Amino acid sequence: MRLEWGPRPAALPWPAGMCAAGRAEGAFTLQSVAQPMRPIASTATKCGNCGPGYSTPLEAMKGPREEIVYLPCIYRNTGTEAPDYLATVDVDPKSPQYCQVIHRLPMPNLKDELHHSGWNTCSSCFGDSTKSRTKLVLPSLISSRIYVVDVGSEPRAPKLHKVIEPEDIHAKCELAFLHTSHCLASGEVMISSLGDVKGNGKGGFVLLDGETFEVKGTWERPGGAAPSGYDFWYQPRHNVMISTEWAAPNVLRDGFNPADVEAGLYGSHLYVWDWQHHEIVQTLSLKDGLIPLEIRFLHNPDAAQGFVGCALSSTIQRFYKNEGGTWSVEKVIQVPPKKVKGWLLPEMPGLITDILLSLDDRFLYFSNWLHGDLRQYDISDPQRPRLTGQLFLGGSIVKGGPVQVLEDQELKSQPEPLVVKGKRVAGGPQMIQLSLDGKRLYITTSLYSAWDKQFYPDLIREGSVMLQVDVDTVKGGLKLNPNFLVDFGKEPLGPALAHELRYPGGDCSSDIWI
Repeated sequence: MRLEWGPRPAALPWPAGMCAAGRAEGAFTLQSVAQPMRPIASTATKCGNCGPGYSTPLEAMKGPREEIVYLPCIYRNTGTEAPDYLATVDVDPKSPQYCQVIHRLPMPNLKDELHHSGWNTCSSCFGDSTKSRTKLVLPSLISSRIYVVDVGSEPRAPKLHKVIEPEDIHAKCELAFLHTSHCLASGEVMISSLGDVKGNGKGGFVLLDGETFEVKGTWERPGGAAPSGYDFWYQPRHNVMISTEWAAPNVLRDGFNPADVEAGLYGSHLYVWDWQHHEIVQTLSLKDGLIPLEIRFLHNPDAAQGFVGCALSSTIQRFYKNEGGTWSVEKVIQVPPKKVKGWLLPEMPGLITDILLSLDDRFLYFSNWLHGDLRQYDISDPQRPRLTGQLFLGGSIVKGGPVQVLEDQELKSQPEPLVVKGKRVAGGPQMIQLSLDGKRLYITTSLYSAWDKQFYPDLIREGSVMLQVDVDTVKGGLKLNPNFLVDFGKEPLGPALAHELRYPGGDCSSDIWI
C-alpha cells in the first residue's frame, strides 16, 4: 500500500456555505505537531470530475512534466521605456522551441514592477469541480495594479483578461505595494501588501472575488493590519496564517541603505494570525532574523511547522506549534557572512532571497543572491537540516570581480564566474522553482529592479537569465544543465529582468493543501 496524506477526517466535516466543494476557511485544530504520512487509498486517480490541482502533495509529484513556464519581465530602472510583460518560455526538451521565449504579453502601463504571481484557484479547491485554473494573477509591487491574465484559452499565448487599477484598491482597502497572491478554498484570491498609499508600512491583505476579480475589501478586520508585510502562508487545519515583513515601501523602494538597518527600519518579526477570526494573535520576534521574506509551511496539511528565509541575517528559521498551543521559532541554518574588500560593507551576507520545499517535504532549497550559491538541505529531521547540495551560479564574490574575500568560513577560494553557452551570467541565483517530481530546479537572477541596479549593475546592462539545475532526489545533490539558458539580455526591446516562475498546473509555492 502506498503512503499518502489523507483527506480531512470524517469526524470533522467541512462547514457548509463555503466554496462549492464544501471546504471552508475555518478553524480546524487537529494536531499540534507534524504527523507522519498515513496509508490511504489513492483518490486522485479515481476522481472522475475533480477541481484544480491535486488531492495531495504526493499526488502532485506524479503530475506531468512541465512544458512551459510563465514569468514576469521587468523594465523599470533599466533605462528602457517599455511596459513590463509576461513571458512564456518553452521548457520541453522535445520541442524545437526549447529554451526560447515563445510569447510576450506586455502590460498596458509603464513602471509597474511586476514581481510575484498566483492563481485564481488551486489545489485548495481540488474537490470543487466547478473551479478551473485558468487565470494568473499578477500584482504590481510599485504601481499596485493587479493584472489578471487568461492562460486557459491558449496556454502558450496568454492574453490580458482584466486590469484592477490602484485607485480601486486604495479606496476599498487603503493598501498598496502588493506582493504575494494566494488562492483560497473559499474561491477568493488574497494578496498581501507592504504598505499604505503613502508608502508607510502596512501589512494587510486585499481580497478579490475569484470569478469576477472585483475588490471585496480587506481580509483582516478594520484596523487590524500588521505593521508591515511581504509574504504569507495559511493552514486552516491549525486555524493559522503566518505573514512576514520586508520593510516600508519608502525604505526599500529606491535601494538599500545600511543606515536604515541601524535605525531598525527593516523587518524582524513573524505575525501569527487566527485564520477564522482574521486577526493577529501572536508576534514572533526573530533572533538573527533580519528581513524575513519567503515563508513555507510543510506541504503535509497536518504539519504544524515550516521555514522562513531571513535575507539580511542569512538564516533559515523553523517555526512550529509548541506544546502549549502557541507558536515558537528557532534558527536551524546560518550562512556565515564573508569579510570582504571592495563592497558596500566590510561583511557580505549571503542574502537568502527565496526558499522552496519539495512536495514530499524532504528537501529545502534556498538561494544566496549575493554569495551566489544555491543550496539543498535534507529536512527529514526539520530541527536539524543537513546540507546535501551546493552550486555556485554567479554572485558577487567570483574571481576577477571587484570584491576580494578576506576571510571565509566556508570556502577555500573564490568561485569561478559562471559561463553558460558562452554567456557570462550576471547577478546571482534568486527566484527558484522546483518541478513537481522534484528533479529539476529553474532559477532566475533578478531580485528587484532598484536593488539589481545597486548590487549588480551588469544585470541591468546585460539582462537576467533563466537556468536549470538537475536534482538528485535519492542521495541529494545539484548539477547545472549546461545546455539550458534563456538569455533575457537578448529581448526585442532590450535587456529585461525576469523574476518569479510559474507552471500552468501549479507548483510547490503556489498550491496549498488544506
